[in-house]
Amino acid sequence: QVQLVESGGGLVQAGGSLRLSCVASGTISTIYVWDWYRQAPGKQRLLIASITVGDFTNYADSVKDRFTISRDNAKNTVYLQMNSLEPEDTAVYYCHSKRGIDDFWGQGTQVTVSS
Repeated sequence: QVQLVESGGGLVQAGGSLRLSCVASGTISTIYVWDWYRQAPGKQRLLIASITVGDFTNYADSVKDRFTISRDNAKNTVYLQMNSLEPEDTAVYYCHSKRGIDDFWGQGTQVTVSS
């Protein structure tokens, strides 16, 4: 099993920045990719950023050039640096990983961007 705990969400004004953290524990040595998803009220949960064990990254168009995903292996932590935040970024942000057919999710952290 893998446990994921997010932190770092909060209320920020448009144009501001936040850094989300996701601390992983459990059997994580065989995890190949780590993701961040977000879910706005009344909308589907969407993939916004991914990072592999080789540090290959991928981003949704909506966050490209504003958000950066990174890893710290020593701390078993995945980060999401979010800059130039917009009201449209308001959502619950979830850390995710997958091994085989098993999906692992954190509890989510709320990000609210005021205009």
